[in-house]
This record gives sequence, C-alpha cells and structure tokens, in this order.
Amino acid sequence: MLAALTMGSLDWIVLILSLAVCFFPALFFGKRSGKNTSEFFASGRSVPWWLIGVSMVATTFAADTPNLVTQFVREQGVAGNWAWWAFTLTGVATVFFYARLWRRSEVMTDLEFYHARYSGKIATFVRGFRAVYLGFFFNCIILGNVNLAACKIAGILFGFDSWQTLLTVGFVDLAFAMYAGLWGALVIDMFQFCLMMTGITAMAYFAVNNETVGGLHVMIEKVGAMSGPNGIHYLNMFPDFTNNWEMAVAVFVMPLAVQWWATWYPGSEPGGGSYIAQRMLASKSEKDALGGVLFFNVAHYVLRPWPWMITALASLVVFPTLPDIHAAFPHLDKNFLGNDIAYPAMMRFLPAGFFGLMVAALFAARSSTFLTHLNWGASYCVHDFYRLFIAPGQSEKHYVLAGRLAILVIFIASGLMVFVLESAKDGFGILLQIGAGTGLLYLVRWFWWRVNAWCELTAMIVSFLVSALFLTGDKLAWWCSNTEKSRMISEQFGNGIIILSTHQRLLITVAVTTAAWILTAFLTPKTDMNILVQFYRKVKPGGRGWEPVRKAAGIRREEVRNTGDSLPMALVGWSCGCAMIWSSLFLVGNLLYGRTFFAAICGTVFVASTAGTITIVNKLWK
Repeated sequence: MLAALTMGSLDWIVLILSLAVCFFPALFFGKRSGKNTSEFFASGRSVPWWLIGVSMVATTFAADTPNLVTQFVREQGVAGNWAWWAFTLTGVATVFFYARLWRRSEVMTDLEFYHARYSGKIATFVRGFRAVYLGFFFNCIILGNVNLAACKIAGILFGFDSWQTLLTVGFVDLAFAMYAGLWGALVIDMFQFCLMMTGITAMAYFAVNNETVGGLHVMIEKVGAMSGPNGIHYLNMFPDFTNNWEMAVAVFVMPLAVQWWATWYPGSEPGGGSYIAQRMLASKSEKDALGGVLFFNVAHYVLRPWPWMITALASLVVFPTLPDIHAAFPHLDKNFLGNDIAYPAMMRFLPAGFFGLMVAALFAARSSTFLTHLNWGASYCVHDFYRLFIAPGQSEKHYVLAGRLAILVIFIASGLMVFVLESAKDGFGILLQIGAGTGLLYLVRWFWWRVNAWCELTAMIVSFLVSALFLTGDKLAWWCSNTEKSRMISEQFGNGIIILSTHQRLLITVAVTTAAWILTAFLTPKTDMNILVQFYRKVKPGGRGWEPVRKAAGIRREEVRNTGDSLPMALVGWSCGCAMIWSSLFLVGNLLYGRTFFAAICGTVFVASTAGTITIVNKLWK
C-alpha cells in the first residue's frame, strides 16, 4: 500500500527550472499582445510554419490525453486508438484542401468566415450564437476535461482535493493567458512541446524497465498472453473482426467510414476550425499555413502515441485491474478511480529528478492546452459576439481588456465542470456526440456556393437536439434500472431508442442532420450573389461547385487554375499524406513489438508515400 507520492529536493529543482524555461520567455510579449486584438488573438499574422505546427501539437497534448489513450488501451487494446487515429483523414485533408483557403480569407477568427461567406441577418445571428455556444459552453466542456485530468493526476501524486489542484495550477495559466495573449501561448507551446516529449519518453522507459514489468520484450510477451475484456488482444493495432465484430465496427469501421468527416471535434474539425484555424490565420503566408498543419499532423499521430501506449501496456502488468490501482493508492477519491488513472499511477517508477521532470511535463501539457483554449474562446466571445452585438465601435484597447475579462470568466466556468465529468473518455464521447452530423457541412461549404447560413444553423440545432435526445435516454435508462417505482414503466414501454449502440446513434445523428441541412439549402433564400462574388474573388476555391459564381464574377477557369489549387492533385497529396502517417505509426509499433517482417512492409510504404507527399507539397508551394 502506497501513500501519495512525494517530491524530493531534486524533483522540485527540476520542476521549477523546467517551468521557468517554458514560461519566462512569454513575459516579453505582454506589451506587444496588448496593442490590439490582431496581436492579442492572431499574433499580427506573422507566425512561421514551424511555430504554428509546434503550437498545434502542444495544444492537442493536454494533460488528459495520455489518460484517454491509456483508457483506450486498457479497455480496447492498442486498436482502440482508431477512435482518434481516424482523424488523420481530417487533418491531412485540411493540409491539402483547406489550409491555403483559410489563409486567403484573412478573417481573424473562423467565425468571422460567416460574414465573408454568407449574407443577411441570419449570418450575423449564426456568428454570434456560435461564438457563445463554442467559445464559452463547448469550450468549458473541453477545459473541464483538462481540469478533471489535472485533478486526477494531482490526486494520485500528491493526494490533493480538486479545489486545491485547480487553485494551484490554474492561476498560473490564467495570469499568462490574460497577459501575453496568443503570442505568449505560441512561445510557451514551443518550449513545452520539447519538455512534454522528453517527459513522456522518460516515463515510457522507466515504466517498461522496472522490476515488475521486466523490460520491453518481456512486457510484450506478458501482455501478449493476456486476454482483455471481450477477449481482446491488447497488442493488436487493428481490431479483431472474427471474434468481436461489434467492437471492431465501433473502434475501426465507424471512425474511418463516418466519424472523421461527420463529427466536429476541436483540433480535428473537418475543413479546419477553432484553434487550428486560428493558427492558420495567424501564419505569415499560405505556405506557412500549409506547412504548419502538415507538421502538426505528422507530430500528432507519429511522434507522440507510442510513448503513451507503451506506458499503458506496462500498466496492465503492474495494475491488471482497478482494485489493484486503488490498493496502491488508497488515498485516491473513489469517484476518480478508472482505467484512465493508470497513466499517472505509473509515475511511481520514476527516479528522483525524472519524477519532477514528468510533473513539469504534465503541468506543461495542461498549460499549453489551457492557454490556447482560453485565448481561442475569448476571441470568439469578444470579436464575434461582444464587438458585434454589445459594444461596437470601441477602441482596440477596450476589446483587449474585454478579451482578458472573457478569459477570466471561461477559466472560472471550466473549473466547475470538474464536478460534472467522470473521465477523459466521457468528455471525449460527449464532444463527439454533440458535434455529430455537422462535419460534412464544414467540408462542403468551401466548394458549393448553395450552402448558406441557414444550413449552418439547421445543422447545429438538429445535431444538438438528436444528441440531447440520446443523452436523455441514457438518464432515463439509468432511472429505469435503479429505482423500484420505475419497473412498471420500463416493462410497459421498454427502452426503445435507449438500447442503440454508440455507432448506431452516430449514424442516426449524421443521417438526420445531413438530410436537414441539405434540404435547408434548397428551401431557404440563397446567399446574396455580391457576397459570393467577393468571397470567390478573394479565396478562389476550386471545383465545379462555384460555376454560377465564377461566371457572375467574370473570372475565367484558367485564372482559377493559376492559383495552384488542383483538386485532383490535392486528392493525391491527401492519400499519400495519410499513408505516410499511418505507415510510420505502424512501423514504429512493429519495431517495438519485434515484428521485423511487418516493419519492413510499413517501411516500404512509408518511403513511397513520403516521396509522393513531398512532391505534391512542392508543387503546391510553387
């Protein structure tokens, strides 16, 4: 039985020095960020591609991410990570189809896109509504998930209560977010990414090489002999279609066939959006936008996963069941006990100095995500709502102050979400469910002139209502199974829609939402042609979906081709990019497993697809 882990003098020295290196440079950007909202929210549109890419990776590297990956591995095996690996399709599509279009639009936030692309009062309403809906409510769920992970980690490591964790780590992020703006977040991200990669790599090494696990090859043998829930094989990188078809559909077929294009999830939005769009809009040029998103996807899906998954696999040897974790950490709040807690539990094997480094890495992971989401959410609330509806025509200093106050409000509200969510996977599932069905619209609106603001509103409302119906059904099912008086109701009416699986719910939500917004496109007024012509002349989207607008603008097809936007070439680049990322991911995995034959196959695919990707990128840059 272990008490809360403690930090020695060396750990404290490493922690303080690591965080000082991360945060100190951001102090020099406070004055610059305070000049105007362009600097505070978009870094003056002068960010190079490498800093954009690093910042995106650091932002998606939240403190809850290794917990989520660990939960996937312990419950569904390595193959369970296809729930987010499938978003490779989304990310690489953004590289080759959308990154340059976003930069050409020259909007400050992706919600300002509504005024550039649509017309009428409905465009203004949708922009303002989504500013509050995404920038505040949706954003608070995301940050609540990050806060929850921090509370669980601090509970494991130090025995902290939730309020102690939120006060200890929260106000540092709050102070820097309010002071340094996006410039501060970008600079902090750069140092934090290096710190986080060092920390998780060290974590994987010591997790595997402790006496209980016995080294990498011994661990592979031990875990390979284990049988997980429903007979899953933990090491498999692809699900077992022969013995567990239901899980294979849920974790592999649905993410690859539907989820990647149909759902809206921050950091993996179809067509790019949220803080991904914010980074692209802050870039120096179209080339920097494209290069930054490409680097982000490679680092996101190739560099980071295996240190997390190796640690998660090692945790199966040390803590095969949840009671084993609780027995080792009896001080832990039982409400926090879950498979996601196994990752911080493995920090018990870190030696002095490295323990402090890993605590600093987890702190950095939380901060990088928190700083970005606070700035991104505030940019919506101020630029797309407050400036538009509450206080138009004020000075730039006024709006910067409003942004700092918005950061404070979002910070407080997200702290309260800790007491609503139960696990990282719960938050992930809620975000996917609420955003289901809207993704196709965000892909199509760049290439079909008929999409209008009414389509955006319809998709958002229908998706939310269908998701709310399913979530209400879950609560009703719980009530029917946990209260004596409800048995008659349950027997008489049954559960109905409540018994639907997750992927069945997703299909229904996607089908209903997609049908609703496509029908809306034909039944509601068209976008004003003058707005469409202005948008087309500025952005020059490719494809035949803009033919009526192209003719109205008096632009010849040859002029559009001269922009370098070739949809067939982009399609080849997309295919090569996805193959490059997945083949390199599985190349690393097979090398770690000692499967040289499969590693050779993956290596061959990697070399060929990388060559194709580089060729297409060079052509686009020319």
